Amino acid sequence: MPAFSPASEVILRHSDEFTERRVLFAGDLQDDLPAQLETQLSKVFTQQYHHWQLLSPRLEENARFSLVATADDVSDCDTLVYYWPKSKPEAQYQLQNLLSLLPEGCDLFVIGENRSGVRSAEGMVEAWAKLDKIDSARRCGLYHGKLETRPDFDAESFWHSYEVDGLTIKTLPGVFSRDGLDAGSRLLLSTLSAHTKGKVLDVGCGAGVLSATLASHSPKVRLTLTDVNAAAVAASKATLAANQLEGEVFPSNVFSDVTGRFDMIISNPPFHEGTQTSLDAAQTLIRGAAKHLNTGGELRIVANAFLPYAQVLDETFGSHEVLAQTGRFKVYRAVYGRAAKALRSAK
Repeated sequence: MPAFSPASEVILRHSDEFTERRVLFAGDLQDDLPAQLETQLSKVFTQQYHHWQLLSPRLEENARFSLVATADDVSDCDTLVYYWPKSKPEAQYQLQNLLSLLPEGCDLFVIGENRSGVRSAEGMVEAWAKLDKIDSARRCGLYHGKLETRPDFDAESFWHSYEVDGLTIKTLPGVFSRDGLDAGSRLLLSTLSAHTKGKVLDVGCGAGVLSATLASHSPKVRLTLTDVNAAAVAASKATLAANQLEGEVFPSNVFSDVTGRFDMIISNPPFHEGTQTSLDAAQTLIRGAAKHLNTGGELRIVANAFLPYAQVLDETFGSHEVLAQTGRFKVYRAVYGRAAKALRSAK
């Protein structure tokens, strides 16, 4: 991770602006600037577990990870610095939530990369605050305004659902495949056989579609679902409940909070951190999977065909196979202990 993201570098250009402010940082935080910027008070609210992990050692109780912000999360703050995410519906959810709690007259700074669509912030909040662009640098835009009218926020109104193979999938803004099943996950699902047994870990579970589909035709599986996104954790819990399925769902940065071993690990791993391409999560998933698989257990992931995962799989497991592929995606399978067993047999 670089020292600071381009967005944080722009905030640093205005560091003198914040020395006397009591600041709430929120949105797509990707570094520890909130813990380093000189302010009267710095608080962080994030829906991303790995961002909370980065900031909580420094900010302690002033850093909070949750789906919905509460009055306690914004208390004593007179300024919001919001890092624009790549998902406009996610920004709508978070800004409406936060601005419904902050006092009228508070200052609002919105920072984001131009390609993420940060320009639309002006129109999104115009009923509550008039934003003016005050800086443009590092391919980012910085906007400022004052909260004139607090919006109403109804968290329940943001829920969405769709059907997949007779299952109800519940989703929220910011959750991968919010509006329907993506092609990569569909390809991975096509390789999962009925009557699968044992303990299954779904890493980066999103809305829970992979686990729900697997459990629907393999009722003997014991599911564990994890994601870094609070909205995904909530959505997966809701998806399981909507289909009368059981499973343990909790936040984890890949394997950070996972204990024990499993018979199968499944994933459609992300390859972005914000708007930047990043293979870190997927490579951490592959390399760490061996420590969380029973002997003979398998890792099964789907990835864009151009991503270089074959080498990492072979380095970790000794071999891999491609179960299915299209012009865009490949489904990889690697078995823990297979290479070592084959080597012993050859001797």
